[in-house]
This record gives sequence, structure tokens and C-alpha cells, in this order.
Amino acid sequence: QAQLEESGGGLVQTGGSLRLSCAASGRTFSRDSMGWFRQAPGKERELVASISWSGENTSYADSVKGRFTISRDNTEKMVYLQMYSLTPEDTAVYYCAANVRSYGITTFTYSYAGQGTQVTVSS
Repeated sequence: QAQLEESGGGLVQTGGSLRLSCAASGRTFSRDSMGWFRQAPGKERELVASISWSGENTSYADSVKGRFTISRDNTEKMVYLQMYSLTPEDTAVYYCAANVRSYGITTFTYSYAGQGTQVTVSS
């Protein structure tokens, strides 16, 4: 059974950093594009970053560009999201997703997603 499990969320102050990890299991994701999306209460879900299967191509939402970095290790079946300069606007549940197809920041599809990890940024 395909499974994605996120970790690394938590409470951090404004300006702080976090590194989210996503462990994949149950099937081979190495040929899938992967991504991280987030959802805050009362807001649409937002695709913040995606990465091609090879890792050569990445894409970011304007709101996180220059602050977040997505990476992957296909050998270890891991996907990461390094987040710097966090602000309260980054507070959300962050989800790892596989086989991501993006049509816009809030319009995207995926085949699998994890249960999410909460990121809370205090002011």
C-alpha cells in the first residue's frame, strides 16, 4: 500500500526555520513528480513547491520563492522541504504529495498525499 508520511512540523517563531521530511513507502515514487502543498484554516490549499522525478526541475509559489527549497533523495525515498524566514502567513498543515500535476497554485492534482504535519509560526 502506497504511503507518504510527513514529519518535521512544529512551532517556530517568526524568522525561524523548519525542515519537513516526507518518507515514501509501499510503491516506487522515484518516477513521480512530488510536491508539498499546505492548507490553512479558511483558506484554499496552496501548492507551495514541486519537484520533477529526477530532481532537476523545481517550482515554487511566489509566496515562498527564495525562502523554501524542495529536494528529494530517490535512493532513500525521501522528499524534503527546507523552510527559512518563516512568517505567521506560513502557518498551515503541510502535506506531501506524489504524482503532482499543477495547473495553478490552487489548482493541482495528485495521486497520493500524506496525513500532513502542522507548522505554526508565532509572531
